Amino acid sequence: MTQAHEQAFLAARTYARFQDRAVPKSLLHQIYELAKWGPTSMNTQPARYVFVHSAKAKARLRLCMAPGNVDKVDSAPVTVIVAQDSRFFDHLPTQFPHAPQAALGFANDPALAQSTALRNSSLQGAYLIMAARHLGLDCGPMSGFNNAALDQEFFPDGRYRSNFLINLGYGDRESLRPRGPRLPFESVATVL
Repeated sequence: MTQAHEQAFLAARTYARFQDRAVPKSLLHQIYELAKWGPTSMNTQPARYVFVHSAKAKARLRLCMAPGNVDKVDSAPVTVIVAQDSRFFDHLPTQFPHAPQAALGFANDPALAQSTALRNSSLQGAYLIMAARHLGLDCGPMSGFNNAALDQEFFPDGRYRSNFLINLGYGDRESLRPRGPRLPFESVATVL
């Protein structure tokens, strides 16, 4: 195994507490610049990110959190709202130029657009986690928030909808529990 495997997968953990150490805004730009290259179906790229960095923005986010997750958000220097753009297909003429009519299929089928946005924004959030890990940050992805309240607070026009959150920072290793087991290949996979 390489150092990259260790950093991205084997030694990486999900953190609930972080060190009191700032994450520079320039690093958030680097994370996106790396993560944006992850594939999505038809290059749809529906994810939209809000990097909740300031104390004022954190106070707004805190109101939307389940009680058990407030301390996690407070501990993290940055919390990323991974959202999905319901009109992602408006960008397809430039992002998928070899099929200029591709946007029509999504515009005419809201259920297809919604499922595509959810699936691919989830992928993009995972790419963001991997990019952050590769750039030396620790992550704490989570649900445990009121989607409707968060969407009203951060996306009142209704175009974007929250998917999940990622706490970013430098993890507090002393707060970690023993690593949980993972299911073996035979329990989750079939080769046909």
